[in-house]
Amino acid sequence: MNAVNIEKKLAQVSDYWQPTIVGELNQDFIKVVKFRGEFLWHHHENEDEMFLVIRGTMRMRFRDRDVLVGPGEFIIVPRGVEHMPVAEEEVHIVLIEPRTTLNTGNVRNERTRETLARI
Repeated sequence: MNAVNIEKKLAQVSDYWQPTIVGELNQDFIKVVKFRGEFLWHHHENEDEMFLVIRGTMRMRFRDRDVLVGPGEFIIVPRGVEHMPVAEEEVHIVLIEPRTTLNTGNVRNERTRETLARI
């Protein structure tokens, strides 16, 4: 059992939209990721997702509205809800989600990460 420094872990992440595993909690992964720009519209059929903003501000787009999420805030996207993360500037995020969660949900393309790095 060791303490995990989120800032140090995020400093090891160089590419945007590349979730990286930094811990495990029961059946969930704790991941860090850096965002910039738009991701893609998708949903997760069986998993909820939690996005905790560490640095910057992200916009979580939904089909009917946008939600701004700033440092120290989080948003939970319920399973089945279509969403698209957007970041005008670099944003640092902690994700807490089931191990089965695919980063692109129901969409498979060049941004899909079947396996994730661990740091």
